[in-house]
Amino acid sequence: MTHAEPVIKITGLATRFGQHIIHENINLTVLKGEVLALIGGSGSGKTTLMRQMLGLITPAQGSVEVLGATRYNCGHEEERKLRIRSGVLFQQGALFSALTVFDNIALPMRELHTLRETIIRDLVMLKLSMVGVEAQHVHKRPSELSGGMIKRVALARSLALDPELLFLDEPTAGLDPALSESFVELIRSLREELGLTIIMVTHDLDTLVAISDRVAVLADRHIVALGPIPEIITIDHPFITAFFGGTRGRNALRVLQPS
Repeated sequence: MTHAEPVIKITGLATRFGQHIIHENINLTVLKGEVLALIGGSGSGKTTLMRQMLGLITPAQGSVEVLGATRYNCGHEEERKLRIRSGVLFQQGALFSALTVFDNIALPMRELHTLRETIIRDLVMLKLSMVGVEAQHVHKRPSELSGGMIKRVALARSLALDPELLFLDEPTAGLDPALSESFVELIRSLREELGLTIIMVTHDLDTLVAISDRVAVLADRHIVALGPIPEIITIDHPFITAFFGGTRGRNALRVLQPS
């Protein structure tokens, strides 16, 4: 992984909302093919940082380079290409309630205005099969789906345009342990199958341990630690100690210990 090329480079980033400072001098590189997790306490700016990588929020200063293009100064056409090359799974799924499962996944494809409807139909069914959603659910609306099914459909939509980058915002939030575990396995298999680079915001320790290669810890307006979990847990910082040092943290970390 250390020899992988960078696909996202954040340099000197600062974030302010009015007088409220969220980030100061954030520097971060995401490597091709890795799963980078962002963790931190409430208000530390994890999701904000992810949204800046997506171009949804403009930082007060600094630069965000994604796939070789400067995120906030690349022109309309380059911005469109970046959006196509990135998929997003929002925390609550963010499916359109008035659209069926099929139409939710077809929407990004239809917005390209380059694909025939017969091709779109085949692609939608392919994406659904990739995330384990059966054909019988295609005409349902989000209100008719379980929480776990909403996550899977939203994941299928995030993969609709075959992205290189996949952004996951609390991917297992709201799922019971069994569903959470199966969803993590799904993400892991898709990552290997599709060669994805994944940026993930999570507070779930089991998810973090199961699929992250490196972890960036946001606290005190900065990234206070960055590296694999075995390195992170050796760092003396109040958030790190509290996050990994409790009963849940110790239980999750057991899988990293040699048998």
